[in-house]
Amino acid sequence: MTTGLFDPPFAPVDRLAPALRQDGYAVLSPQGVAEWLGHPLAELAQLEADWNHLPLDEYLKDGGRYRTRRHACFTVENAQIEQVPHRAHWQPVEYNALHGGMQRWFAPMESGTLVQPAWQALIRALVGVADGLRGTQRWFVEAHQFRIDTAEGIGRPTPEGAHRDGVDLVAVALVGRHNIKGGETRVFEAAGRRGERFTMTEPWTLLLADDARVIHESTPIQPLVDSQPGWRDTLVVTCRAGSFQGD
Repeated sequence: MTTGLFDPPFAPVDRLAPALRQDGYAVLSPQGVAEWLGHPLAELAQLEADWNHLPLDEYLKDGGRYRTRRHACFTVENAQIEQVPHRAHWQPVEYNALHGGMQRWFAPMESGTLVQPAWQALIRALVGVADGLRGTQRWFVEAHQFRIDTAEGIGRPTPEGAHRDGVDLVAVALVGRHNIKGGETRVFEAAGRRGERFTMTEPWTLLLADDARVIHESTPIQPLVDSQPGWRDTLVVTCRAGSFQGD
């Protein structure tokens, strides 16, 4: 682990559900994710090339050009994943004061990604966690691929600050990081004082958060070496009961 960073509080796979119930969040190591999904990390690594050609996020209200992304939506019930027609991402201002209330049309995820066995196993596993939190039902799932870069000197993974997403379950996977400092993950009780900070450095480290109980953010990133590009790639998947936000 890189000096000066706080190690993630990894939970064993068999303690994932109890940790989530107790603390409102849990973190799996990459090896734990592979065990949990029943797919080797090499299969997840096959997804990573997608992050090298994400289109620019044109909606950043701070005027930045440091974020690229793709987006896809699904319904999942009884382990059946159905991709829905491409749609805008929408959040109310109560959950995203910076970008809430906007119809944000991001580029769709690549179809080749969505048929990968490791991808489908991940979505089913996350829905299984949501079932454990709220009961078995139909889930409305959104997936976001993000790259935050340091081309402008600083990149902001969460320009809206510490927030909830207005869903039931939030999953944040680190896909990779290169030539950066910062990018610390912070998780706080929504109705209390307890919080934790740590840095995800290994690809496919995974944070799971009960969105009703905790708020989360990631700190800005800067390049370690100014003359070289730096970036942080993440996958964010949310599960929401009832409907997509905005419906």
